[in-house]
Amino acid sequence: MGTWCGVNPHRELPRRDPMASTAGLTETVLYDTLVNYLISMARVVESAMNRSLDAIIAFDNPRTQGLPGEVFLLEPRINEMEIMIDELAIRLLRRGSFSDDEMRLVVASLKITNDLERIGDIAVNLAERVISLREMTDAKQPEELAPMAEAVRSMVSRSLGALIFRNAEMAAQVLESDDVVDQYRDRIFENLMLHMTQNVSLVTPGMQFVLATRHLERIADHATNIAEDIIFWVRGLDVRHGRGLTVRPESETTTVGISSEVTENSHALHSDVTPSCETQRV
Repeated sequence: MGTWCGVNPHRELPRRDPMASTAGLTETVLYDTLVNYLISMARVVESAMNRSLDAIIAFDNPRTQGLPGEVFLLEPRINEMEIMIDELAIRLLRRGSFSDDEMRLVVASLKITNDLERIGDIAVNLAERVISLREMTDAKQPEELAPMAEAVRSMVSRSLGALIFRNAEMAAQVLESDDVVDQYRDRIFENLMLHMTQNVSLVTPGMQFVLATRHLERIADHATNIAEDIIFWVRGLDVRHGRGLTVRPESETTTVGISSEVTENSHALHSDVTPSCETQRV
């Protein structure tokens, strides 16, 4: 699972009587543990997604041949981590007393794990599309599939960064990027439909790419949901369905490399949608 960030393994806990030890452990560790389980699950999901994206944009490259199998192997681990986080959140709910921040964390974590698990499932679906496409001699990748995949990769990466740093501004950038992915989807659909109507032999591979494009769009939707939940956790703001689209920094000091202001026009973010992945790619 890796080292839990935010928890000092060498910290000496204060002396308590045996009857109070369980309560003390709950107070000092469980919330940090929940956050770090979320981060660990997010990293595994991102790893599975990166493999599936690399495979779909280079489905005919022998170097990516083993990637779908690796995605399939990661799915059970993602499912197990979802169960672990849900059980930990339920354990915290049984305490019955929370600060506002703690309550938002528990609620957000239950929603974030669901979206992370769905991204893992979609990564499996993409891997299945790759296997099908490799058996089709007429399959030709749509021109804009690769930049769409990179836009999606960036959104998930930013969502993970927002989770790690508890940064609402980075999460808001994810919300602003969703329209760009939708534009890619529309253009790819139009081009595929045009080619399929002109050449019947392209219908079968074309449908596989239609499904792949739909999978990419759904990953972006789940990344958006995660970003909304992070903003709710960090700021206590409900920005779902376009409510409160602009998230201002709490102070003039901002994290290095993160814009201090979120562009309200998502189209202005087009040039920033496909940078190199901000977390380590697999």
